[in-house]
This record gives sequence, structure tokens and C-alpha cells, in this order.
Amino acid sequence: MFEIEYKGGNGVLLSTKKATIVADPNLSVIGLKNLPVKEAIEVATEPRFAVNSDDAKLVIEGPGEYGIADFDIRGVAAQRHLDTDADPKLSTMYRIEAGDIRVALIGNIYEKVRETQLEDLGIVDVVIIPVGGGGYTLDPTGAATIVRQIDPKVVIPVHYNDSALKYEVPQAELDEFIKELGAPVEELPKAKFKSASALPAALTIYKLERL
Repeated sequence: MFEIEYKGGNGVLLSTKKATIVADPNLSVIGLKNLPVKEAIEVATEPRFAVNSDDAKLVIEGPGEYGIADFDIRGVAAQRHLDTDADPKLSTMYRIEAGDIRVALIGNIYEKVRETQLEDLGIVDVVIIPVGGGGYTLDPTGAATIVRQIDPKVVIPVHYNDSALKYEVPQAELDEFIKELGAPVEELPKAKFKSASALPAALTIYKLERL
């Protein structure tokens, strides 16, 4: 069993029975407490979203290949949304494998993803992607475009308007992304995956509660 929980902003937990990945745990940037990472694997799509805890099993905040516990992780360099082609690539997209489930973790990246980056991500079953826009991250249109390029079975949108969060800039409503993508929606407390064979037959949006 593989589970994904949404914590607000780009913060998510990806868990098996043996290990947990805490993605983008620095939630102080949106007015929440930082996610605890003790004995977990800390993964950051940008260095500023990391907490760099000494209590983490491993801290990952850049490209490379990592294998730890139940996870195989591949980091792919990406351009941040606010940067230009000439700037260093300071964001990282991740492909995370647990069993036969393959997850793409996408941060606040520029909406045009190169074919070579898609090849580095490889085949993906589940995409976790920000959709709030506001000139800060992917907007509903850009996020939907990337989802179609990756072609997963499940997409989990994050980083959209939430009155309880203090985003640096206003974020779009989740409904805008849902309308843009035009896929069916399942509302869940958390996403649970038994195997790739149990995934939806067609692209489905999993709207997760912020736990």
C-alpha cells in the first residue's frame, strides 16, 4: 500500500509501511507549521522549501538518483516559473517509485517542459502538480498542458486557493484547473494505491483534503 496526503501549498507526504517522504516541508512560507521530518526522507523541489533537518533519514533537494527504503527517486533539473532560460535551473522535478507505482512530483516550474526532461521522468502513473498561478507557479492552463504531456492515470493538484493559507500572491481556485483539464474528479481524504493495475483506466483528478 502506498499513500499520498496533502498538507497545503506544495507540501505532501508519500508513505509506505516502511518509509515516508516529506515533500517541501517548509510550510512557514504559507503561514503553517513546518512539516516534521524526523526519520523521514526530506525532498524539496526548491532549496527554500526545505528545512534541512538533521533528524531526516536523507535530505534531497536537487537532481540525481537516490535509492532509500522503499523508494527509488530521480531528480530532474527544471526552470523555475519566475526565471529565464539564461538563469540556473533552481527547481527539481522528481520521479518517485514505490513498488510498481510511479509518481511525478512537480514544483513551481516554468510551463514549457522540454522533451528531454519528459524522457528523464519516464513513464508516470500519478502527477502531483501546483495549479494556482498568480505569476508564482503553474496556472490551471499551464498545469493542464504538462499533465497532458506526461499522460498519467491520476493527477493530484496542489497549491491552489485556500482561505486558511497565506500565499505570497493570490492563487486560482481548484475548480479552474478541473474545468481546464476536463477529467472526472474523486474527492478523497488521502490517495491510496495498491498497485498500478488498480489505477483508474482513464485520467482522473484526485482532490485530496488538506490533512
